[in-house]
Amino acid sequence: MAREDPQTIPPELLLRAYRAGIFPMADSRDDPEIYWVEPRMRAILPLDRFHLSHSLARTLRRGRFRVSCNTAFDAVIDHCAAPRPDAEESWISARIRESYRDLHALGAAHSIETWMTGPDGVERLAGGLYGVGFARAFCGESMFSRASDASKVALAWLVAALRRGGAELLDCQFTTPHLASLGAEEIPQSEYLVLLAQACRPLQPGEASLYCGAASSTGASSSPAVSGAGSLLALGFAALEADAAGSSSSPGNFIAQSLTHTS
Repeated sequence: MAREDPQTIPPELLLRAYRAGIFPMADSRDDPEIYWVEPRMRAILPLDRFHLSHSLARTLRRGRFRVSCNTAFDAVIDHCAAPRPDAEESWISARIRESYRDLHALGAAHSIETWMTGPDGVERLAGGLYGVGFARAFCGESMFSRASDASKVALAWLVAALRRGGAELLDCQFTTPHLASLGAEEIPQSEYLVLLAQACRPLQPGEASLYCGAASSTGASSSPAVSGAGSLLALGFAALEADAAGSSSSPGNFIAQSLTHTS
């Protein structure tokens, strides 16, 4: 782990690190320094083996939550960085938060949000997740939940959107009981790097035009290091919404069906 002096991390450097299987962390929310992490064991969630439990499928079908993509990135990362009861100090420092906001502005960092309407009729953010997308890979960074199953619903939509968009690798970095219950598994870093290289292979001509078009619509930079990054999630999410709108099912039921048929 190598430490770096305080400053916002340039987006190009962040994406190069992710493409090399490395990511930044901090010791605390107030730590001005970061260190680069390359775990010996890596958690991934195979996109074709997402575990949709009966209770989660029921939650999706009931439509308790409205789900969106990239509509409240700042709020999601702030919630993820906030202190939590009985939890260790957050590794998402102010420097890391600002660095990922910069990456989001370039179309390379994304959020999935879950919303719930309260008894007062007001819709509020109930949970969500954020991460970094590039080529055919998505690296999940953190998630939070303020209502039961809110983050699980966000993850279910993430998996469905990535599969719909043609992604191949969902990186979870470190395994947790929560992620393991949803199908995450741990593999050696050396094996992860092989999967990462496969996911980062050059896009075919048809793919390149499709992905770059999606990226431009989400405000991605023209920089070679950033162009087209993360577009698979936005593309897949938009396609899912269109598919759900054209079906006879509710959006949640449509997602539950799609995950059940392919899990």
